[in-house]
Amino acid sequence: MSVEVEPLGEGLLVLRFGSGIDPAVNARVHAAADVLGQHALRGVDDLVPAYASLGIRYRAEAWLTTDRPPWQALAAAVQALLDGTAAAAAPAPRTVEIPVCYAAAHAPDLAVVAAQAGLPASEVIARHCAPLYRVAMLGFAPGFPYLIGLDPALHTPRRADPRTQVPAGAVAIGGGQTGIYPRALPGGWQIIGRTPQVLFDPGRQPASLLQAGDGVRFRPIDAAAFEQALPT
Repeated sequence: MSVEVEPLGEGLLVLRFGSGIDPAVNARVHAAADVLGQHALRGVDDLVPAYASLGIRYRAEAWLTTDRPPWQALAAAVQALLDGTAAAAAPAPRTVEIPVCYAAAHAPDLAVVAAQAGLPASEVIARHCAPLYRVAMLGFAPGFPYLIGLDPALHTPRRADPRTQVPAGAVAIGGGQTGIYPRALPGGWQIIGRTPQVLFDPGRQPASLLQAGDGVRFRPIDAAAFEQALPT
């Protein structure tokens, strides 16, 4: 598995598998994260997948040698592991179903997305619920999933005037991405629905409902079901 390796400071190595938002590239990122996670290299504290890169947080003292910097020693070990598993397929992702209420009270930008796509709102909802998305990465805020796999017809630019507060559970579209706000936050994505699911709870283990690499499928629910499912 050919990758570009770049050190960032003394404790972070970045593996670059390509660029942009590409499902095939992202699948390689998660396959590499799975391989490295299974082998538990010494001194490695965390693996951080992104769309096209994988961050490796490590302790430099675990890779001290007399002939090269620690990052080069770790990079060589990482490359050897990835080369040895070049033909390995990415593991089947866990699939999490997320209920979403697309009623007008929770979908202030659904009409904007429908107009942009030239589709009725019902077709936007159907297309939004159709794919099995993949959590390409977590970022922006704890537990915020960036989901890959949005129907190209639904790609919609971010709002020109971002909101100062988006409610927790808001399901939104930003360009070619869709995601879920885990808590009340400022945001500029187009809100097309809301889930009663709690995306992030620091008192839960794990705190984030979704993990990078998970599969996600949206299921439409009505307003009554939404209210009933809200946490007490």
